[in-house]
Amino acid sequence: MIKISKNIFGIKKRLNDLNNLLSSNVCCFTGYRPQKCPWGFNEKDERFIKVKEETRKAIKNAISIGYNTFLCGMAIGFDMMCAEIVLELKKNDKNIRLIGALPCRNQDEKWNNEYKQRYKSIIKQLDCIRCIYDKYEDGCMKERNKFMINNSSLCIALFDGKPGGTKQTIDYAKSLNKEIIYINF
Repeated sequence: MIKISKNIFGIKKRLNDLNNLLSSNVCCFTGYRPQKCPWGFNEKDERFIKVKEETRKAIKNAISIGYNTFLCGMAIGFDMMCAEIVLELKKNDKNIRLIGALPCRNQDEKWNNEYKQRYKSIIKQLDCIRCIYDKYEDGCMKERNKFMINNSSLCIALFDGKPGGTKQTIDYAKSLNKEIIYINF
């Protein structure tokens, strides 16, 4: 009996080590919805364009040092922008993977048609989808964020210090000693 429990502990440790190794080339994203950004929904605003270019550079740099898998929460705003950048870069590098980490299957239920279509276009191009809950439940966004941090070693974040889900995600990443690249606006 003792041999079995020690053996099981050893297997769990090896699985943890393997998970850490597998997540070593995984990058996730966290950031604001348009409502919290100074440009709002205007993606032609020079501040949005600047943030998009800084984010593109951060993603390209991550790829250049070995990151090839990207986890995206697929929310309106920073998430969708990051997914679109990764998909654009993937056209020239077939080793890049984009995984959608959905908080729930009906995440886009209350979005306008423009964002629903954009979302569906991205979803069709994902390499994989991980859905946390079948339908919206309290805490599903937080669980999605924890899943992304737990399964990555790098987080690219659009963050200016405001309280909320992005800050909670960053604080969680810090508690696990994950590397964070900040994009400022």
